[in-house]
Amino acid sequence: MSYNKDKPYNDLPLLLPDTSYWEKINIYKKLAEARAALAELKGRLSIIPNPLMLINTLVLQEAKDSSTIENIFTTNEKLYKAFLSDKFSTDPATKEVLQYRDALWNSYKKLKNRNDFSKQMVINIFKIITQKNEGIRTGLVYIGNQYNVIYTPPEPGNILENKLKNWFDIALNQNNLEPLIKMAILHYQFEAIHPFSDGNGRTGRILNAIFLCLENLIDLPVLYMSKYILENKNEYYRLLKEVTESNNWEDWILYILDAVKHTSIFTLKKVNAIYDIYLKTIDKVKSEAKEIYSHELINVLFNQPYCKISILKEMKIASRNTASKYLKKLEKIGILSSGKIGREVLYKNLALYDILSSGQ
Repeated sequence: MSYNKDKPYNDLPLLLPDTSYWEKINIYKKLAEARAALAELKGRLSIIPNPLMLINTLVLQEAKDSSTIENIFTTNEKLYKAFLSDKFSTDPATKEVLQYRDALWNSYKKLKNRNDFSKQMVINIFKIITQKNEGIRTGLVYIGNQYNVIYTPPEPGNILENKLKNWFDIALNQNNLEPLIKMAILHYQFEAIHPFSDGNGRTGRILNAIFLCLENLIDLPVLYMSKYILENKNEYYRLLKEVTESNNWEDWILYILDAVKHTSIFTLKKVNAIYDIYLKTIDKVKSEAKEIYSHELINVLFNQPYCKISILKEMKIASRNTASKYLKKLEKIGILSSGKIGREVLYKNLALYDILSSGQ
């Protein structure tokens, strides 16, 4: 049966498609560039003394941009304040972005071996993102609106389940397939299967990050791919459509490899910038506030862009009164800036916040 966007695409081909679609010099050249950039990023991550410096910063940025792709908008200011303070009045969009971060971090923490990359893990990601108590969809869905259907995924039941089973078979068992090319074809196929009633795009982008960790291409799920997709959103959807309608795997794979390359370079710059200001902050505190310096204090300042008195107390860095004095001293020497949410005072790490807010 020929493809018809208005009818369930039950004939969506199983993976693997014909490998001649990507066994081409231009793809292997792009693959080499992407692998080199990703390897450089992986090697550099070890300089960061505490993984939370990246998890609570870059992952939140990934969550923000991935959600923006689905027209869920928030700001850095709202996002970081809501992440730190339960007294912050959180709007629905900001809550959804925080749920994305939780889904990504939760699945990464549970990824102990290849068997953990499972249907249940994917369902858990969907549930955390959407806060829906559902599993694989049981009804028909379509992409678009009632006036303009863009694509109709396979119908639920045996057809959908078989295609999802094939997806996991390829993800876990086709070890002869280059992992970045595999990630590209898996990402398309997941979007085409559309296994959930909602949140498929965000779930699929989390799976990209988790898959890279599964394949040991990176040690933390901090590859910030949603920024590239957001900046090239029309191309992203056009190429997804072209795979469906004309088997144009070549351009789709080139797009994903470009995304990996540019994202790796961008993320590496962020990691280097964070580490640079981390070292400069150590020097500044030792020089201008030596009496309050400790390694643990500096690390807390970089765990996320905002800090508060209770965190220093919980981390056993200082009593409440002493913590207040520490943070006020750091504000006095220009490292932090304070602001109130209700009666609670939050302290912003100015240099860290600027780096995370910059698109460069």
